[in-house]
Amino acid sequence: MSMLQEFKAFAMKGNVMDLAVGVIIGAAFGKIVDSIVGDLIMPLVAWIMGGKLDFSGMFLVLGKVPEGTATTLDALRKAQVPVFAYGNFITILVNFVILAFIIFIMVKQVNRLRKEEPAAPAPEPAPTPEDVLLLREIRDSLKK
Repeated sequence: MSMLQEFKAFAMKGNVMDLAVGVIIGAAFGKIVDSIVGDLIMPLVAWIMGGKLDFSGMFLVLGKVPEGTATTLDALRKAQVPVFAYGNFITILVNFVILAFIIFIMVKQVNRLRKEEPAAPAPEPAPTPEDVLLLREIRDSLKK
């Protein structure tokens, strides 16, 4: 079997196709969660904390800033100044927690729907045929 045929057989297996669909849907779902965090949750957190709070813009400068460079995260990164961007990490961490919680709820619901119904009681064994009973009786009498 040539390598191309082997690859075609591998790629057409059901599990590989299911995985591909899952990855594509997961990527799209990740964008939705990013939007929820960035557009809905973080503004609420900023409002609750009483001001304009943008976690993604929080950082510490770890190196020397060249003269004339703006002190924004993007400008410092373009100037190759080392920065400790902990705010971006907080935003990504919130994304992860929300995504993990949503996946947990989804798996929990799927497991609830897949719960098997209780198994029916085993049927009673069929009565032993008369010829088997007669053979057993003969066997037992020969043992004596």
